[in-house]
Order: sequence, then structure tokens, then C-alpha cells
Amino acid sequence: YGLTEASPAVTSGLGHGAPDGSIGVPLPGVEMRLVDKTGEDALVGDPGEIWVRGPNVFPGYWNDPEATAAALTPDGWLRTGDVAVVDDDGFLSIVDRAKDVIIVSGFNVFPAEVEEVLGTHPAVKEVAVVGVPHPSSGEAVKAFVVPAPGAHPDEAELIAHVGRHLARYKSPATIEFVDRLPHGDTGKVLRRALRQDG
Repeated sequence: YGLTEASPAVTSGLGHGAPDGSIGVPLPGVEMRLVDKTGEDALVGDPGEIWVRGPNVFPGYWNDPEATAAALTPDGWLRTGDVAVVDDDGFLSIVDRAKDVIIVSGFNVFPAEVEEVLGTHPAVKEVAVVGVPHPSSGEAVKAFVVPAPGAHPDEAELIAHVGRHLARYKSPATIEFVDRLPHGDTGKVLRRALRQDG
């Protein structure tokens, strides 16, 4: 795991026996914290934003002090924007992007978790999940689904499918069926475009 602002490597699972799906452990000389929404260190198994400090962390964005201040704490921690959990053995796993977390009645919903469950339904070819404003819960989960070839998925059935695997508040309130999802140059789905459209 890494990012440009950290030159670019931060963790590795090579030679450590990291479990499937894990990004491993921090590289030697790299400090890492998982910080919860209160600014405290997250407990084992609880999600937190990855903060990184070390000689590999950049000093800031060129001629952009505002962006630098948003990315770096005064004591040199880089706020990555990625949310992860750590297990009892110290192995990290990415959960989602902090900016994509949906807050439903005070509870965090990670879009990737809902997408993974919806993606197991045979009528679903591709899916993306975003948060949309909701008058009573603050936000609600909305899914955009590209049906599998020849399939005609039913909104109620897909919502029930998620409900069989995840807590009720994580189930989509609505599902919009689309022909395709917007992708960036790297192939990743552009959730921000869906939030603007949806």
C-alpha cells in the first residue's frame, strides 16, 4: 500500500504472512496510526483513517499551503484519506476512502462493504454505492447497479439480498439501474460523479 505523498510505499505484506486482502504492516522507519472520527487512535478491529509519518512523507504541495495544511498535521502526520482496520496480529486492511463513508443515523456505512455484497448477486454485473441526503437519518445508502447481461434485477430483491448479509441500516434505501458506471483513467468507479448525478 502506498500513495504519491509517501514516496510512494507505506506498507507491505511480503514476507510477513499477511492474510488475503491485507495491505500488510508498515515498512521499517514508517510510523502509522489509525485515527477515528474523534481524533483518537482506533481500537483493534475498529476503522480509522490511516495517518503516516516518516522520512518518506512529502513536505507539502508545491505553492499550495491550503492543501498542505489539509493533508499534513503540524507535527508531520500525513492524513491519507484511506480508512483501514488492524487485526490482533498488526495486519492492516483497507475498508474505504474517508470521504466516501456514509453516515446513517450516526452509524458508519462503508460503500465497499455494500458493493461487495450486492456484487455477489447473479443479476448484478457492476455496482457502486454512495450516500445521499435523507431528512431523518442525515444520509441514506443509494446503489447504482449495472445489470448482468440478460438479467432484469428487482430493486426489492437486491435490497433484501443486502439485508440478509449486513445490518439493516447498511441496506440501500434506493437502487438505480444504469447502463454503465463512470470510471476514471485507472479504471476505478468515480463515486463523486454519482453523488453529483444522484
